[in-house]
Amino acid sequence: MRGDIQQEMSQMRIKHQEELTELHKKRGELAQNVIELNNQIQLKDKEIQRNEAKLVPLYLIICNLLHLVYICFLCLQDLERANQMLKDEYDALQITFSALEEKLRRTTEDNQELVSRWMAEKAQEANRLNAENEKDCRRRQAKLQKELADAAKEPLPLDPDDDIEVLAEDGGKGPGEASSPKEGQCLRVQISPQNGTNMNLFVYFMMRGRSECWAKRCGLSCFQEAHDGEVNAVRFSPGSRLLATGGMDRRVKLWEVVSGHCEPKGALTGSNAGITSIEFDSAGSYLLAASNDFASRIWTVDDFRLRHTLTGHSGKVLAARFLLDNTRIVSGSYDRTLKLWDLRSKVCMKTVFAGSSCNDIVCTEQCVMSGHFDKKVRFWDIRAESIVRELELQGRVTSLDLSQERTELLTCSRDDLLKIIDLRTNTVRHTFSAPGFKCGADWTRVCFSPDSNYVVGGSADGGVYVWNVLTGKLERLLDKHHSSAINAVSWSPSGAFVLSVEKGSKAVLWSDL
Repeated sequence: MRGDIQQEMSQMRIKHQEELTELHKKRGELAQNVIELNNQIQLKDKEIQRNEAKLVPLYLIICNLLHLVYICFLCLQDLERANQMLKDEYDALQITFSALEEKLRRTTEDNQELVSRWMAEKAQEANRLNAENEKDCRRRQAKLQKELADAAKEPLPLDPDDDIEVLAEDGGKGPGEASSPKEGQCLRVQISPQNGTNMNLFVYFMMRGRSECWAKRCGLSCFQEAHDGEVNAVRFSPGSRLLATGGMDRRVKLWEVVSGHCEPKGALTGSNAGITSIEFDSAGSYLLAASNDFASRIWTVDDFRLRHTLTGHSGKVLAARFLLDNTRIVSGSYDRTLKLWDLRSKVCMKTVFAGSSCNDIVCTEQCVMSGHFDKKVRFWDIRAESIVRELELQGRVTSLDLSQERTELLTCSRDDLLKIIDLRTNTVRHTFSAPGFKCGADWTRVCFSPDSNYVVGGSADGGVYVWNVLTGKLERLLDKHHSSAINAVSWSPSGAFVLSVEKGSKAVLWSDL
């Protein structure tokens, strides 16, 4: 019994020892697990530290973003308030616009009515002026017929015993050996009555060399008060029978040169401001004048009737010229535009923006040349409405004139120089100047002689300067007859006369007497 117990106890001890051994083994495994877990914990701690280090800048970024979100929120509120204010202002402006649009409509209707009334009144005024001109014309015709009838009844006051001597300008023949004048000469008939009185009659021949005769022998023929104030423009008719002057008194006056004197023929009225430019058509039947009242006008020369009034510029019209077909004109204005007008339809066909105030214009068949305030001469193609080329001078361009062959262009500018430009090569061929010559205004006009061998221009000192194109030198200086700056000169197509007009009211006629 005792032995069974001991055996049983021995078995229990062995079992317990095995269990203890197993427990020690598990304890060792658990200890190893604890060590591994501690290592993992340390790694996780290090990872946590690294993540915490990364979180600090991210946190700062989040703070900044939250601050930006707050600022954007404030901006959004401001924009919402501004948008609401703009919406309110837009609604108010829309209401105001609707009211102004309605007012504009009514004003446009009133303006159209006023324009219609104004045009009707202008038509009545033109008819009244034309009627007055017709009355004046009839009175002048009646007076002329009466004078002719009285003159026809008077006997010729010529003594048959007078000595009549015909002298050629070459002076090579005696009184009884006078021959017919050569080309370029002037024929003088001298009558010496027995009673001692002398009378010289000059018979002028329209020939090629007449301008040379004038340039060498020119002198004062007559001077007189032409207008009530400044005289801006002058032009001879194509036949040299008439000449026209335009001034600040708003009138164009027609004159006839008789025996070296200017006799008034009548006045063309209808302009509302001073005349700036004058041009006859190729036949001498119509006269075109530009004016400071933003318009150009055309009269018939025979009956002094106002035919056309061309309005459309927004500034002073400083130059207007007929094209060669006489059915169109070109006008240049202070508003920096050029306009092409059709006289048959009385409308503006084209408007070209030139970029600078236009002071003068000349025309060929398909080209318009304009001189401008910005010192440039522009060449325009009428068909294409574009600039063909430009030429820049040293001063503001005041005047342009074409030679008879239309191959050379004469310019005058405020640098006190006259230049001849060869249109075929677009180069300056001659430059003219003189010690006393000074351009007096932005609209001072100069011109060629009829044969293009001379150029003439007026100076601010009142002198008329004549240059020889062939030699390039100053040929004559005519002075002491103008009391103020000369605005314009014109050489008659016959070559016998030059008329100069000034800022005063005087016009001086120069001839080769």
